Amino acid sequence: MLSRRAFSGLAVAGAAASVAGPASASVPAAEGTIGFHSLPSSNVPGEVGVAIYEPPGYDAARAEAYPFLLFLHGGNGSEKDLLFFKRVFDREIASGRVPPLVIATPSGRRSLYMDFRDGRERWERYILSDVLPFVRRSAHVDASRERTFIGGVSMGGLGSLRIAFKHPEPFAGVIALEPAIEAALEWKGVGPGTRFWRPEPALYPMFGEPVDPDYWAANNPATIASAAPERLLDLRIYLEAGDQDALYLYEGAEHLHRILFDAGVAHEYRLVHGADHVGPSLLPRMADALGFLARQLSPPGWIDQSVLDFRSAIDRGKRAIGIERERVDPRRLIRR
Repeated sequence: MLSRRAFSGLAVAGAAASVAGPASASVPAAEGTIGFHSLPSSNVPGEVGVAIYEPPGYDAARAEAYPFLLFLHGGNGSEKDLLFFKRVFDREIASGRVPPLVIATPSGRRSLYMDFRDGRERWERYILSDVLPFVRRSAHVDASRERTFIGGVSMGGLGSLRIAFKHPEPFAGVIALEPAIEAALEWKGVGPGTRFWRPEPALYPMFGEPVDPDYWAANNPATIASAAPERLLDLRIYLEAGDQDALYLYEGAEHLHRILFDAGVAHEYRLVHGADHVGPSLLPRMADALGFLARQLSPPGWIDQSVLDFRSAIDRGKRAIGIERERVDPRRLIRR
């Protein structure tokens, strides 16, 4: 079994490698800034750090408030992990591929961003009740749902999916990179492919000892999605994992993708060929995730008259052989 200390060392080393990135990566002329803050809360022990990224040319007095992405770090990380992706944020915004936005990362320690079963620590509540209002007070961000997003990587991907699926009201969408989710709907279905890197005792603080299967299911993104997929129709979902992930996290991502697909919930899913859990692939993968977010903020107008004409012709062919015309709803898959 991989010890938590050993996994921590490997994860940190991989994160450092991903920061270095390709040698040919260009540095943008305009750069954003990251400020580090401390946010005490009655929901979690001690003061917790929050990092806030302000984009190149940030103007706290401009008429239009900035879109906001709450981005959760991975296991064994901290709010300083926001630095890992800063060059990607700067480059994508400076290029115009992504609109200027504010990005904040709170420290989540090793909490899985959970409200612990015994109530001692309430990290989900901390995110929603403390961090969101704090960033809205501290930066010029739009408080509307349509311009507020949540996302994360690894443990943060798990946390962002859980929070967004349980509380879709505050968020327009969620971007989950290599989320640390299991390919199961029930605790008893979690096998050795997960337990070698997330041993059961590591879950006792969050889910009870032994693990409470009902509490686990109530906080498992796949189970939440399976139980009430209609609640997710207005949530824009981006889900990805590398097909070389040494933690087998592509299994959980594929499992969740199939649940959303079978329920007809529109989403974007990517199995990134050649990508592992750490390393340089995380930089372009973050750029891809930001591209998805940008398309939600400024829809590209892909359904133009040529598409409508094509659909009309296809519909005539379908009717000719008795296939009923589908009701087009961009929140759902087009299907029979």
